[in-house]
Amino acid sequence: MTVTTTPEVSSLLLPSALTLHDSALDAIQRGWRVFPQAPRSKRPAITRWEQRATLDPDTVNRWWNRFPDSNVGIACGPSGLLVLDLDAAHGPVPTPWANLGVAHGRDVIALLAARAREPDPVDTLIVATSRDGQHRYFRRPPGTTLRSTIGNRGRGLGWRADTRGPGAAVTAPGSIGRNGIPYTIVRDLPIAELPGWLVTALTPPPPPPRPLHAPVLPETSRRVVAYVNAAVSAESRNVASAEQGQRHITLYAAAAALGELLANDWITEPAITHHLTEAARRHLGVADFSWNELTTTIRDGIAKGRRTRRVLRERPCISRR
Repeated sequence: MTVTTTPEVSSLLLPSALTLHDSALDAIQRGWRVFPQAPRSKRPAITRWEQRATLDPDTVNRWWNRFPDSNVGIACGPSGLLVLDLDAAHGPVPTPWANLGVAHGRDVIALLAARAREPDPVDTLIVATSRDGQHRYFRRPPGTTLRSTIGNRGRGLGWRADTRGPGAAVTAPGSIGRNGIPYTIVRDLPIAELPGWLVTALTPPPPPPRPLHAPVLPETSRRVVAYVNAAVSAESRNVASAEQGQRHITLYAAAAALGELLANDWITEPAITHHLTEAARRHLGVADFSWNELTTTIRDGIAKGRRTRRVLRERPCISRR
């Protein structure tokens, strides 16, 4: 199958004499919360960039008067955006995609749209990135939990087709890539709402059913019941409060710790999975934390923990914090 993509408009809206400061002001006028990135880079130039991203012109003036060469980052989550990040092939195209005539992430989206019997979603604002890529901007439907995928690794929409949403950022038009090529608007249309078929593709699956058994097996003693309940509560708190960069290891450690209780037949595996899934649910879709990572990490942690039986001390210290 050969995929035919919709051609971009021929007249590029070049940044001309606009400065990066101007580009930042233009972005906030469009309703995008911005923050400075390092010159010719996607790297944030400030800490806590997602929380500090702003619509305030005075803050923008202060940042870019002080650092006039900073690129302009857009915090997708606070801006209500879901951006398709579509890249060109840099090297051989993988065989399954090459056989379908795919050579770019935009071909993947066109193919997925055709399979869903929907039009290719091109009627929205589109920005050409500095390396022959493309950003398609969409409004994130209210009340949705959508994945932000960074790097395919089996979790994106497809080869060279990623998304940027809560916890992620894109570089605004007018910014300069490391190769000196600017990010340029090539289709200046009102931002469309994300099509329903893409919402479905990016929404995490529903949670597993509640376990059929109580968290603690009925034949255990009152002392063990108290111990296990305290352990489940403490590990669930650790998971729920984990910061970005620590979520995977915290969830794995919690599953391994509760897996040791499973080795003693003090708790069921469905109960562990249920409680840790509920605790980790708030992280879904934030900075590439996906349903697949959540379930796989719990499974692997339980498998490790159940190889070691927990020894019940007189005064156990449950929390690692």
